[in-house]
Amino acid sequence: MRSIRPLFTAHRGGGARRRRPVTVAVALGAALALTATACGNGDGAGEPTAQASAAGDGKIQIPDDIKNRLKDHGIDLDKWRNGEWKNWDQDTWLREAQDFVNPIIDGLWDEDRMREAEQPDQGVDEGDIADDQGVTDPTPAKVAAQPVSAPYQSSAAEAGKVFFDGPSGSMVCSATVVEDPANPGKSNLVWTAGHCVHAGKEGGWYRNIAFVPSYNGAGKSAAELENATREDVAPLGVWWSNWAQTSTQWIEQGGPTGGDGAPYDFAVLHVTPEGGGGKSLEETVGAALPVDFDAPAMAEIESITATGYPAAAPFDGQRMFQCPDEPGRLSLAAEAPTMYRIGCTMTSGSSGGGWVARGPDGEPALVSNTSIGPVTAGWLAGPHLGAEAKGIYDAVSKKFAGQ
Repeated sequence: MRSIRPLFTAHRGGGARRRRPVTVAVALGAALALTATACGNGDGAGEPTAQASAAGDGKIQIPDDIKNRLKDHGIDLDKWRNGEWKNWDQDTWLREAQDFVNPIIDGLWDEDRMREAEQPDQGVDEGDIADDQGVTDPTPAKVAAQPVSAPYQSSAAEAGKVFFDGPSGSMVCSATVVEDPANPGKSNLVWTAGHCVHAGKEGGWYRNIAFVPSYNGAGKSAAELENATREDVAPLGVWWSNWAQTSTQWIEQGGPTGGDGAPYDFAVLHVTPEGGGGKSLEETVGAALPVDFDAPAMAEIESITATGYPAAAPFDGQRMFQCPDEPGRLSLAAEAPTMYRIGCTMTSGSSGGGWVARGPDGEPALVSNTSIGPVTAGWLAGPHLGAEAKGIYDAVSKKFAGQ
């Protein structure tokens, strides 16, 4: 049996939930410029061509060219806003790199839905990993995850949660605000795992992808959050992804269990505030990390700190945790890059969370993200960010240059 799996969690339903009415506002704009590639240096990445605008009656007006692009992919706006997004038929599930669409549904991610997207998937027994190719280090000792001090905006302002919907229900990952070289000081870029935005070889793009910086920023307990407001769980707002890119390797190889595609399990989101307008994400949270694509070999990094919101027992997904450890090596295939591996007891829900080490200037920099771990929750592994990751990052930055 395969020993490792991507660490997202899913709410599969069951039981009553307190829900509020949901209104729909579609803000498409750049999300539907369907000419960008998922890899390479960003050449050919399409520029945003149109923006949704508000009419005098407050309703959202969608430009005709945007509507036509949706129709080309079999998406009817009226049906989508009335629940058609819940149709996961393989014939209509968009999967190609250039086909990402993510219309905003205003109010969909309320406090209840965010809180309930935490029931972990079933894990798998730890079995054998592929031949280590002679470069896999011994399994690291467990490192107990430590709670991050609240308020999170003071201690880990760049961290947050990614929420999204898939065939099995509402799911959650962790993520990090990163710098945007095309918009210095005003980044709207978020780094997470590829499996937090795309299902891999057997599926397509997930839907309703949104980032919540400093989720539960006051560090309240699950019991205290039972009566929480949306402002309690999303103190800095809900930011919808209007573009996402992951590696072609993840799209072609990635799977729900095992290590297939894991060395390329990373993604970059561009986000926009649910209500529109205002400051950038970086200005709102007060932080953004640089990404180090030239990080040294594992043995040369003294320490890496992984951050995330683990949701499987003994955690509940409501609070942020961290694990610092000296990284070792994990090789899943001879032809694939060697991954970082650290000891850490964080569980499902921590996927996509940033791995931070000292950059070339001695300041913190993102060097990886949580991708896989065993059901026994003793270690985590993340990809080494090389040319493929940099190509995706540069393409998304270029796509929104000057915006």
